[in-house]
Amino acid sequence: MSSRVLITGAGGQLGHDLVSQFSLNGYQVFGLTRQDLDITDQDMVKSVFEKVKPDLVVHAAAYTAVDQAESDVDDAFRVNAIGTRNVAVEANRYNAKVVYISTDYVFNGQAREPINEFSPVAPIGIYGQSKLAGENYIRDLCNQFFIVRTSWVYGSLGNNFVKTMLKLGQEKEEIGVVADQIGSPTYTVDLAKSIVEIGATEKFGIYHVSNSGSCSWYEFAKAIFEISGIDVKVKALSTEEFPRPAKRPAYSVFDHMGLRLNGFNKVRNWREALRDFLENY
Repeated sequence: MSSRVLITGAGGQLGHDLVSQFSLNGYQVFGLTRQDLDITDQDMVKSVFEKVKPDLVVHAAAYTAVDQAESDVDDAFRVNAIGTRNVAVEANRYNAKVVYISTDYVFNGQAREPINEFSPVAPIGIYGQSKLAGENYIRDLCNQFFIVRTSWVYGSLGNNFVKTMLKLGQEKEEIGVVADQIGSPTYTVDLAKSIVEIGATEKFGIYHVSNSGSCSWYEFAKAIFEISGIDVKVKALSTEEFPRPAKRPAYSVFDHMGLRLNGFNKVRNWREALRDFLENY
């Protein structure tokens, strides 16, 4: 009998690839969008779990509007903390393993070298704080869990940096991009493959999953245009020159220590993944 996996946030860019990767691996997949499951409604969560009785839950539904979260504090916590609690309680009731998708925003960005899973967390904004609150509910309420932190995510669905750059590249001759924030881009297909691999085991704990290597947003943008053959001038900006309501971590390069120590596959380099995405997109 194939395992039953319940995926929240199946309408999002990661959720979409999670549904297809788990399906390819022979799981019976229940991919639920926001319309199918309002995670903030505890009774609804209860009744959905009662129907599905999952063996594995991948909780990808989240409030991800980083800037909006600064003024929309209650909503961010309602979804990322309380919604996660609701999912955690029901997952535990059915003795299901849980994969919670978290973020590099749980760190303050002050690190100078790649951040491993055992580094102290210190979020600098509401989004990061609310996602960390979700991590804590998972830890407190689930017996079998994986917390998968990721960064700079892009895929074929939804809005993301890569798609924004491609659009601007068609419209403008020069684009200014922040050059003093460093991180690891992550292609949703690679992330989803890692999650399938991790979720099949009992090697519970925290994992940092991104494509390997690192770059600044400026270098990322240049690579997008280079691979796509779009002729556009990219100008390096400082964070100060591009103010946003929410503070961004200046450095969020991940060390994939969890993957290494547990013998999981290394995730390929970000450039290779980007080339793959752009060729298929």
